Amino acid sequence: MTVHDPIDVEVIRKDFPLLTRTVHDRPIVYLDSASSSLQPRQVLAAMDHYYETTHANVHRGVYATAEGATELYEGARRKVGRFIGAPDPKREIVFTKNATEALNLVANSWGRSNLAKGDVVVLTEMEHHANLVPWLMLAESIGLSLRYLPIDGQGRLDLSDLDRIVDGAKVVALSAMSNVLGTINPVPTIAEAAHRAGAVVVVDGAQSVPHLPTNVTTLGADFLAFSAHKMEGPTGIGVLWGRAELLAAMPPFLGGGGMILDVSLEGFTPAEPPWRFEAGTPPIAEAVGLAAAVDYLTGVGMEHIVAHERLITTYAIEALHERLGPDCTIFGPPPGGDRGGVLSLAYRDVHAHDLAQVLDQFGVCVRPGHHCAKPLMRKLGVTATARASIGLYNDERDIDTLIEGLNHVGTVFG
Repeated sequence: MTVHDPIDVEVIRKDFPLLTRTVHDRPIVYLDSASSSLQPRQVLAAMDHYYETTHANVHRGVYATAEGATELYEGARRKVGRFIGAPDPKREIVFTKNATEALNLVANSWGRSNLAKGDVVVLTEMEHHANLVPWLMLAESIGLSLRYLPIDGQGRLDLSDLDRIVDGAKVVALSAMSNVLGTINPVPTIAEAAHRAGAVVVVDGAQSVPHLPTNVTTLGADFLAFSAHKMEGPTGIGVLWGRAELLAAMPPFLGGGGMILDVSLEGFTPAEPPWRFEAGTPPIAEAVGLAAAVDYLTGVGMEHIVAHERLITTYAIEALHERLGPDCTIFGPPPGGDRGGVLSLAYRDVHAHDLAQVLDQFGVCVRPGHHCAKPLMRKLGVTATARASIGLYNDERDIDTLIEGLNHVGTVFG
């Protein structure tokens, strides 16, 4: 099998310093982008340049570097908004510390203001804990009723009963792409049904935004959450996009400096969105890094990234089946338009942690565990999988090394 690559992976790989490392005398093979992607030199340089030339707190100082820092921070907000097609980037992009905090913000601010005992929230059986536990906590607190869209035998959502499940719901919250199965969910179809039922649609885009062109209007979302560190950016910053009218009606999530218009001993007046949701000193350097990551992804071209990752994913699934046969189980849909580059594997009866430790001897980085999706693990009938996940810097050779390591696992464990 030969992949006719729409991007020059050799050129791309030179941008990522960590790929020059060796581990156990082997070149590193980074297959853990679903957990956290690598950062290119351009992102690292942008953050270094900020610290070396501009660092100051934002929205406060009137001296030159403070005003420069504020412009970089607010410029990052606008850039991120344009990247996802936000109608009003200046007002609709909230910076959080990660996607998990963004989803908690929605559940606690919008949810507590708009939901009451007995109201229905619809989730799916494949949700990451970040888009499950906040709703479970809210349900326990105020008495919500939770329903779930099931998955079928191939790891796709079963939408045969969609209209009944969303009937009467106030919220439909789902991942755009599964962090375990690689399933790319038909969010626009689900959002259309949810809106007909009068529900607000909350989308976990942590796995989709880095790998697929995203437009919040086309998606049909009312809220979208994602993290910088999965899209070639730094850790410590996430994004919540919300429709302007929804954000304007929501109370603050955290209190403190920076999120108020006025404070007295009797009360306070919050700032307008998005600033009312950004209490305290924000992740300024991280916003600069996120903006650089957006520039990097845009420069490569999201359409090229999709095509490349689809080719490598197809190569990986076909090669694993051909070379390892029934010893290797790959959870999730077959290659195709609704399949992203997340490959959760089981190999014979070898525990996922043992498998990952052997692969490490080949320089291969995969993630063993339940991937913060324990209900899905139970649905699949496993306690853990070894997850290999593909990024724009991976190629056929990485997959071949993964398979070499898996063959050695078979030798080690008989």
